[in-house]
Amino acid sequence: MATLDPATAPSESASSSSAPAVAHTASTDSTPSVVIEPAGLEIDRLFEAMVKLNGSDLHLKVDKPPYMRVKGALQPLKYPPIGAEQMKKLCAPIMNERQRGIFDTDGGADFAHTCVVDGVRWRFRINMLTQQGAWGLVARRVNNTIPDFEKLFLPPSIERLCQLDQGMVLLAGVTGSGKSTTIGSMLNYINRNYRKHILTLEDPIEFVFTEDKCLINQREIGNDVRNFEIGMKHAVREDPDIILVGELRDVETFKTAIHAAETGHLVFGTIHAASASSCIGRILDLFPQEEHPSIRSAIAFNMKGIVAQKLLKSIKPGVSRVPVVEVMFIDVLIRKYVLEEQDHLIADHIKKSVKDGMQDFTQSLKSLIDLGLIDRHDALEIAPNREALVMALKGIS
Repeated sequence: MATLDPATAPSESASSSSAPAVAHTASTDSTPSVVIEPAGLEIDRLFEAMVKLNGSDLHLKVDKPPYMRVKGALQPLKYPPIGAEQMKKLCAPIMNERQRGIFDTDGGADFAHTCVVDGVRWRFRINMLTQQGAWGLVARRVNNTIPDFEKLFLPPSIERLCQLDQGMVLLAGVTGSGKSTTIGSMLNYINRNYRKHILTLEDPIEFVFTEDKCLINQREIGNDVRNFEIGMKHAVREDPDIILVGELRDVETFKTAIHAAETGHLVFGTIHAASASSCIGRILDLFPQEEHPSIRSAIAFNMKGIVAQKLLKSIKPGVSRVPVVEVMFIDVLIRKYVLEEQDHLIADHIKKSVKDGMQDFTQSLKSLIDLGLIDRHDALEIAPNREALVMALKGIS
């Protein structure tokens, strides 16, 4: 269990001006522990602990100790429960006036926070929330480096989506499935290999890119531009080759993104969907029934590919988690299925198109097992079609 020494944890009346930071110390057992040294904001101690303990997510809830996700498992820190007033003292200083206004009005706010650990600046994606009238916080640590495809163990065929000149590419998955890391890796591939202008619209900015061959402008919703709709209206006038629109969560965002794809831009976006084939239905759900034919046409002729993924714990030393990836390219048959409302045929076509660079989750799971990256039992637990995976592992197509 990840631990934070409770003897040095802040009290209800602790002052943030004298708040300490987290550092490693020896422990009497095999679990990692931390002690406190002087630093800045009080809550930064917990963010520093995330870095020291290689945690991915931090959860703060009133009357509970902090919880941290380490190697995919959620664990409580050895830290006193946080009272309601202490929660406000911890969290209020990391919100600016605009973010506090959104939080008070909407009951939640998304933004980025940075702190320095051992001389290195780290970014955290913050979601402030209220539950049962009390404040809470969930933070995701953003990696300082953007890994290459090889280090993420992504299918090589994904590179084809980075070599396009126009159209739309979607990354699908639930929260915490690694979409942002994959899309960051794809944009960095373009940055290393092409001389183009990349424009991102993010809420909030996660990865901060270092320009290589590309010119990169990153705009944060709320700080740099009021909303996605206005950002996209400006974007098409800012001479971008590639646009990242973040999450497609409403009608206006999708319409402006697909319009940018129609007018000659390569547009990347993310969407909450369980699989590549289910993305079509997820997009259609945003629109009234009478608009479905026109939306299907826009998808069929402008969507270039969809990558859906889940994260699974790895058994390979030095690798924490790996993505299980479904890849779909919009070829002639997929286009036909979308236009003719035969979405139920898409999944089978993906499975049969391995030679064209596509793969479904079953094929991805088998590949990761064969590479010694994941446990067979774990793979069977999350397999969308357990029987198909068992047969594939036996060599039966």
